[in-house]
Amino acid sequence: MPCALERLARIPAAAPLADAADLHRFLALVPDPRDARGRRYPMTALLSAAAAGVLAGARSLAAIGEWLTDVPAWALRGLGFVSDPLTGTVPVPHPGTVRRLLSRVDGDLLDAAFGAFLDARRVPPPPAGTAAGPLLRPIAVDGKAIHGSHTGTRTAVTLRAAMAHTGEVLAQRQVADKSNEIPAFLPLLADTDLTGTVITADALHTQHAHGAYLRKRGAHHIAQVKANHPGLFDRVRRLPWREITLDHKDRTRAHHRLEIRRLKSAAFAHLDYPGAAQALQVVRWRKDFATGRLTIERVYL
Repeated sequence: MPCALERLARIPAAAPLADAADLHRFLALVPDPRDARGRRYPMTALLSAAAAGVLAGARSLAAIGEWLTDVPAWALRGLGFVSDPLTGTVPVPHPGTVRRLLSRVDGDLLDAAFGAFLDARRVPPPPAGTAAGPLLRPIAVDGKAIHGSHTGTRTAVTLRAAMAHTGEVLAQRQVADKSNEIPAFLPLLADTDLTGTVITADALHTQHAHGAYLRKRGAHHIAQVKANHPGLFDRVRRLPWREITLDHKDRTRAHHRLEIRRLKSAAFAHLDYPGAAQALQVVRWRKDFATGRLTIERVYL
């Protein structure tokens, strides 16, 4: 199943037919990849039917096809399928028709259409900095390989996504491999309002170009510093952390493991990174009761 459709599976309190019908105006902006001579069904109707199937609980192309063959005629009309003028019946597309269209349509444009639909459906959060809203709106950027997407002839599909801490996917893009994650960062966030946000990402995205872009868009950035930036890493690591006051300590005991996290921060303007004003040190102290093993990890931000 296309990754864009999987975003719809997480909609709370979904109304499959009503929500899929509302998708029409967004899907109309997606170019139809089919030859004009072979279009029996409108593309918006086919894509809306696939979306309705996912909203109704389908989690595979086969399940979408089964849902489509069982849906009543009045529902097909609501999705955009046209009645036969001679018989008055609504022809049902073969599941293969939907599958072929989904395999040919531009995945990024389809994902953008679903993203615009979800943004229009979402109740806007309280403005950042108000009594009801957070001081900054957190957004995490991360990439994952889709489970089950690896086949004998194709590598696993990797997605790069921007996600709010409420669990909502704000934007996502498919990347070919790990080497393409860095250039995918800026296009991923291009259509998202970043004003008053704080962006977190792994050390791969601690890039000067990314930091400058986020500051220009009005966002803050918590950049993880590792040895891939040796000068910056060495400068942050050599700060007098022993003399710096502890800001926060957290202690967790679960899963036969004790974990203690200690956070220190230092205002430090002499960092070679766009807009950098603070350095952070997180020390993770972890003890496994089953093995007795003790590990200590230091992370710099």
